[in-house]
Amino acid sequence: MNKSELVTYIADRVGTTKADAERMVDAFMEAVTETLKKEGTVALTGFGSFSISHRKARTARNPRTGEVVNVPASKAPKFKAGKKLKDAVK
Repeated sequence: MNKSELVTYIADRVGTTKADAERMVDAFMEAVTETLKKEGTVALTGFGSFSISHRKARTARNPRTGEVVNVPASKAPKFKAGKKLKDAVK
C-alpha cells in the first residue's frame, strides 16, 4: 500500500473526502517526524512505537579494496511493532 492507497482507504473508512484524509495522513507523518527530530518517541498502544536508534562510531573495511574506513556515529528512525499488530499479522 502506498500513500495514495492509504489516503483512499482512510477517506472511505472515515467517510470524508480524499483531500481531508490526505491532510490527516500528512499531519500524522509530520507529527512523527517532528517528535523523532527532538529524539522523542511516538507510542501507539497495540500498534507499535517509533523511536530513534543511536549507532556508535566504528571502523569498517571496504570489501572491494580492503581499505579501513571510519564510519561516524549516526541516528536512525526505528519502528517496533506492538503486540496487537504482531498477532494480527500471524
